[in-house]
Amino acid sequence: MKFMKLGSRPDTFFSSESVRSVCTEVATDLQIVVDNCLYQLHKFPLLSKCLLLQALCAESGGGNGDVIELPGFPGGVEAFDACAKFCYGITVTVSARNIVPLRCAAAHLGMSEAADRGNLAAKLDAFLASCLLRRWKDALALLNSTRPYATLCEDIGLTSRCVDAIAALIANPAALPTHSTSASPWWAHDVAELGVDMFWRIMVAVKATGAVHEKTVGDALKAYARRWLPNVAKDGLSADKPFDRAGKADDNNASVKQITTRHRLLLEKIVSLIPAERDAVSCGFLLKLLKAANILSASASSKAELLRRVAWQLEEATVGDLLIPSLSCVSETLYDVDAVAAILEEFALRHAVAIATAAPPPVPALSSDESPTRSGGHRRSRSAESVGFDGARRSSSAARVSPDALVRVGKLVDGFLIEVARDPNMPLEKLLAIAEALPDSARPEHDGLYKVVDTYLKVHPEMSKSSRKRLCRVLNCRKLSDKACAHAAQNELLPLRVVVQVLFFEHARAVALSSGHAAATELPSNIKALLSKSGSEEDDTDRVDEQRLRSLAAGASPGDDWSVEGLRRAASKIATLRMKLEEDDHYGADDDEFVRKAGLARSASLRFRAFCAIPAGKPKRMLSKLWPLARGVTTERR
Repeated sequence: MKFMKLGSRPDTFFSSESVRSVCTEVATDLQIVVDNCLYQLHKFPLLSKCLLLQALCAESGGGNGDVIELPGFPGGVEAFDACAKFCYGITVTVSARNIVPLRCAAAHLGMSEAADRGNLAAKLDAFLASCLLRRWKDALALLNSTRPYATLCEDIGLTSRCVDAIAALIANPAALPTHSTSASPWWAHDVAELGVDMFWRIMVAVKATGAVHEKTVGDALKAYARRWLPNVAKDGLSADKPFDRAGKADDNNASVKQITTRHRLLLEKIVSLIPAERDAVSCGFLLKLLKAANILSASASSKAELLRRVAWQLEEATVGDLLIPSLSCVSETLYDVDAVAAILEEFALRHAVAIATAAPPPVPALSSDESPTRSGGHRRSRSAESVGFDGARRSSSAARVSPDALVRVGKLVDGFLIEVARDPNMPLEKLLAIAEALPDSARPEHDGLYKVVDTYLKVHPEMSKSSRKRLCRVLNCRKLSDKACAHAAQNELLPLRVVVQVLFFEHARAVALSSGHAAATELPSNIKALLSKSGSEEDDTDRVDEQRLRSLAAGASPGDDWSVEGLRRAASKIATLRMKLEEDDHYGADDDEFVRKAGLARSASLRFRAFCAIPAGKPKRMLSKLWPLARGVTTERR
């Protein structure tokens, strides 16, 4: 550690009980009290360098018997002792350990160039600028030692000089770092030991230099959060005092409310320092901060900023990151699904803005005599205009969502929904809102959504039939894999219409693979009629049909129904029912007769489609006979 010596005379100060004096042949004529210690000194050496003592002596009348008191002297007896020795020319050693209280004492006594040339304050400032503030360890020691004298150090600019010096050393590529094995920058560990106020000021100064990469700043923020925030640190423990003005009381004796308030302020400071660059901090770290914000009841602005930043890089998150514990007294769910819904809303906005940015330029404005109808143009809605403006303002630096990233987000959301579907208190509306928040392109297959539906139905067996249908509307049976279709066909929790859809598309894929043609993409009219039937009309016949469908899907033998004559009779019945339905529609049959015939058509349609669900053990020749037969009957009717 560097040091400086001021003065050349030997030390002649001595103490007698609580009285301290200087050994000279001249009698003392000045008495000063500092922290219950009486100094018996001489006016000439002290008043010539101290403006404060000059003013106090002038107020007291200049008598030899007067005693001058200096209450609350910065640095106490040691600092005043060093200032007095400097006035007498006695050797004083100055280093990073005592320069801050000595500089504060010199400022308090008025030992500036206005009192005498080459005074103590000027010499200390020169030593700071030329030596101590250019060395990393000394600059940190100086900044730490300013905490007991925070107000006076701010007034004389000492704190600002230390902060600027540390920021300059961080930004200087020629600085010699102390190598460490951690992923954080070399200076992050040392800066993390500072209080939150000093850390915030240093990071602001570092960002202002523009010489430090924002990813490096993000790593430093991560190291500081792990150091002080309990729920972000790996060991789950918090350090003692991360605050510059924590007071004399120990945190162990402070109330829980005070500790929570301090940690909340710390969290908000960290959030305000997050760089604007997208990859400056990881998505997992942002979600940890969001969990801490929920626990500490952080401000709404801090939570909104975290939600927005998470949405920018949501494809990097994991399911565990999204499982944010719910601490709200209103919601009874285990996890904070509202926060995830807000993240997905921001993600959808980011996706919409990226698409709007990549879209071709708008059509030039029409003249006054041209109407949108004549030109074929369409007027942009107010909602689209507001979304475009809001997205450009809030997501100007967000990267475009690639197709791969969109698929990763779809898998992420499905994994999250599987976890929250196990919660018995999870409302169906919130589950559907999160499931429908992503575009269709985010899910090339719906196996994950099917698992969500299956899990939710198992945990909520008391669901009504209409609620089950609402839940199953998020599924697209065309996007289910063979394994998921096999499970869904035998799933007794699913509504009948979902089972019919699964069997139809599974059969259509099998036909497409065997014939080499594209699979059917539209449901037949009889299947549509079946699916459009209301839940109140499902009676005992429906349950029998459902059992038969499930038994066929499980590979049970259909018996004599596989005969050619039986298939022809079934196809003929379907054709006859279709013709009757068309005649009834043409001549305006009454509602009761229409319902009765629709029920017959539905029963025949179910039997026919059940026949089409060929078990795995049947020969492929049966399928080749069945499909042309049904197709031929339809052609003859037309």
